[in-house]
Amino acid sequence: MNLPNKLTLFRVFLIPFFVVFMLLDITGEYDKYIAVSIFIIASLTDLLDGKIARKYNLVTNFGKFMDPLADKLLVCAALICLIGDKLHAWIVIVIISREFIVSGLRTVASDNGIVIAASWWGKVKTTLQMLMIIVLIINLDYKWYSIVEYIFVYAALALTIISLIDYLVKNKKVLSDGSSK
Repeated sequence: MNLPNKLTLFRVFLIPFFVVFMLLDITGEYDKYIAVSIFIIASLTDLLDGKIARKYNLVTNFGKFMDPLADKLLVCAALICLIGDKLHAWIVIVIISREFIVSGLRTVASDNGIVIAASWWGKVKTTLQMLMIIVLIINLDYKWYSIVEYIFVYAALALTIISLIDYLVKNKKVLSDGSSK
């Protein structure tokens, strides 16, 4: 197993530890700082594994499958942990629904020999979602900070919807007749 794939598996390995520190009172006030540290480390492995895989030609089918899955698991776990406290359930439902729709679109395309690569909108969406999660976990106790949180949440939500529309418009042929030819 190559280094990028090990980093991807490490990201998946970190998710339960992240969730434990998000949901349980283990260290009191330090839980959120431990959780956000784990989340940041896991997020950085996403950046690192892709760069290493492309630079050293270590792209594998396992990596193509697991890397986006690991990202979705990490982000979805964080979003679910934040429901009620920092996020409305409907926002999380919209974000997770987008992930299912795009994954389904990719599956249909793949069955027809078409690869749908991550778009610029999708990459920016993921980055902004990860930043939003970090901002929400840190949750500083200042009046102005709630405005910052609000901006991140609705910007991430907007990019989620924009990136979904982008994928659907660019790949509408896949849905209409099962091919892009």
